[in-house]
Amino acid sequence: MSELTKNIVWDDVKHDPNAVKVLDHGFVVLKETMGSDSTIAESARVSYGAGTKTISDDRNLIRYLMRHHHTSPFEMAEARFLVKVPVFIWRQWIRHRTANVNELSGRYSELPEEYYVPDEWRAQSVTNKQGGEEPMFYESKNVEEAAFDEYRNRLNEGVSRELARTCLPVSHYTLAYWKCDIHNIMHFLKLRLHSHAQHEIQLYARTIYTLLKDRFPLTVEAFEDYVLNCESFSRMELHLLKEMLKQSKMTIFTEARAEDMGMSRREYVEFSNKISKIFNFNK
Repeated sequence: MSELTKNIVWDDVKHDPNAVKVLDHGFVVLKETMGSDSTIAESARVSYGAGTKTISDDRNLIRYLMRHHHTSPFEMAEARFLVKVPVFIWRQWIRHRTANVNELSGRYSELPEEYYVPDEWRAQSVTNKQGGEEPMFYESKNVEEAAFDEYRNRLNEGVSRELARTCLPVSHYTLAYWKCDIHNIMHFLKLRLHSHAQHEIQLYARTIYTLLKDRFPLTVEAFEDYVLNCESFSRMELHLLKEMLKQSKMTIFTEARAEDMGMSRREYVEFSNKISKIFNFNK
């Protein structure tokens, strides 16, 4: 039986120094890591073979690997987490199909009454179609409690666990072990720490990021410098930047000029945001 069969609550793990509470019933626990920064550097050095004259120190080598997108050495180290997370967030999480996962099974176990209710409701964003934006007032009808009452009634009437659970909402919590190599964890973090990611999954991503920082400080430092806090530019964007710098004029950048370069309006807006951040246009 590969699935978890025992529900684990925060009180069971809260004394673990590698456990962090997330949301109301959720948490992340870093159970173990395989390898270290040195493992990553050592794995890269094997490529040099015989005749290597100089060997970079670990930090410089890791930064070179990150800077030039040499990803395979980062796959040589791993981390394993125990996570409790609402199902609707887990659906986003599990889209990263590069991990090994064992999840609590509702077929083997009776599921606990644990579901996520937001402390604050968010209005639908007018610019980000997939997310919420400003706080709003909403009086919850507590349908989750009614769903769990129905779930228990079905079990009491003898309905099988695998079918009784069909009434449970996506706010219900699931529990899983999630093991992934460092390269793919960083890819997960790049996407899920982004401001457009859902707030709740950002909280889980920040927790994982913080827990990994102590175990892989050189790798996380390079990730911050070359991936997380950097911007990439398309061919058209680079051409516009060249024009702007060559003429020492920021006013050359207009929507019409961007359109001449073959950029869509969305690309224009994205590039505007990039250069606003870089040159602090709004200050």
